[in-house]
Amino acid sequence: MKLILLFLTVTLPLAQVIPVTKCWGKSGRCRTMCKESEVFYILCNAEAKCCVNPKYVPVNTGSSNSSGSLREPPAV
Repeated sequence: MKLILLFLTVTLPLAQVIPVTKCWGKSGRCRTMCKESEVFYILCNAEAKCCVNPKYVPVNTGSSNSSGSLREPPAV
């Protein structure tokens, strides 16, 4: 009986984990600070950023001009 009580005392606090909020199509997680290997593009709420691994972020394949801008040069 004491062994069961000890087991429950140790395991019950471990089971009470805060649920993780997913974002970016379930590829990202809402955190206050992103890991070094993650980037963020949108906010989850006022305090949290949607941290996503860059491999899940689509690459913009638009052509760029010599200045690196994706905008068209102004017509003269």
